[in-house]
Amino acid sequence: MELEAGVLVPPVTEVPVIEGDIVTAIRELASRGVGSKTIAREVGVARNTVRRYLRQSVAVGVQTRPAARRLTDAARATARRLYSGAAAGNAVVVRRLLAEQEQFRVSERTVQRAVADLRREQRVAALATVRVETPPGEQLQIDFGQKRIGIGGASVRVFLLVAVLSYSRRLFVKAFLNERSDDWRDGIASAFGHFGGVPRVLLGDNARALVLGRDRATGTVTFNPGYLAFCRDWDVQPRVCAPYRARTKGKTEAGVKFVKRNALADQTFASFAALEQHLAAWMGLADQRRHGPTHETPMARFDRDERHQLRPLPVRAQPRRAQHLRRRVALDAFVDVDTVRYSVPHRLVRDHVDVVVHDERVEIRHGTEVVATHARSTEPFAQVIDPAHYAGLWRATVSSPTVALAGLGRDLGDYAAVVAGGDQ
Repeated sequence: MELEAGVLVPPVTEVPVIEGDIVTAIRELASRGVGSKTIAREVGVARNTVRRYLRQSVAVGVQTRPAARRLTDAARATARRLYSGAAAGNAVVVRRLLAEQEQFRVSERTVQRAVADLRREQRVAALATVRVETPPGEQLQIDFGQKRIGIGGASVRVFLLVAVLSYSRRLFVKAFLNERSDDWRDGIASAFGHFGGVPRVLLGDNARALVLGRDRATGTVTFNPGYLAFCRDWDVQPRVCAPYRARTKGKTEAGVKFVKRNALADQTFASFAALEQHLAAWMGLADQRRHGPTHETPMARFDRDERHQLRPLPVRAQPRRAQHLRRRVALDAFVDVDTVRYSVPHRLVRDHVDVVVHDERVEIRHGTEVVATHARSTEPFAQVIDPAHYAGLWRATVSSPTVALAGLGRDLGDYAAVVAGGDQ
């Protein structure tokens, strides 16, 4: 075994190859101008084998192949040190650093063999998860997913807020046409109402609607002020997972997949209201399924242990903060809110207006003046129109041809009588 700059090079070995008459046939056919693909089909070998024998003067009967190279013990120790340190687990970087620092070159595959056990340990550490169980009534995990769904003959992107009680695994889902801060708060409040109580902790991710920033050095999280005010209103503690560590809220992550694949699959709906009705009925079925890790149905577990551990809902309804949006009026005197178009007085075309979205109505303001009020619609691509907004745009009705001809002394009836009576 030879030594080359930190690499042990085993001697080459001879291995059996294809029969000599096949090699002769390959070269004979090639000399006649037959292509490698046709030769491979005729002699029954791989096309790459044909190319190798045509490209090189390989001896018939045997072929010499070098065995795999490996690093010396000292070089292997250096490679492993670099892999765990400066290279940050990247074999390509280890290969480059060995060439720069140790002045010897090896292949990437040689480095990979030297650090194979370290790579395996890294993968296991990254995938291994400890399942954390929380007491009844302690935690609600929340997350948003999205899916394109056929609604009313159109493909609509629907946003799905999924909330899962960590102890019982009872699940709540609500569909939206957007994923703004107000949609998060509306969905969470609806989940509290669905479960009939309030948990102590809300665990979410780092969505912009919930978190504005994080100081990685101290671990301090800056929550969105609107979300923080919402949590104070409901007296619930907000928490978030670590960045790129979605498994921290694995119950709702699994819940989002469950909703997409089970509740919705490839179904279509006549309207958004029909979708909401379907989800409401499906939640009842989901609560009765036998859950794998708990070996119980979520509803049984909830009724027995968790229902009375949730804190009661507030006696007074909590304030709902309306959505405030800024829109520019289109040329056809509409503004768009979550794919729904609302009419605006035509005099405001190309102006900017403020849109206030309440639970049941939509107000449109121009400065301090309320210029339009509509009943809120949740049907995708609907148009909500007030005819008064187009007053003055319609042209005056033109008098009918009959009236015009009558003014000239004849009526259309006279001509009809002539045609019906022939030559009279």
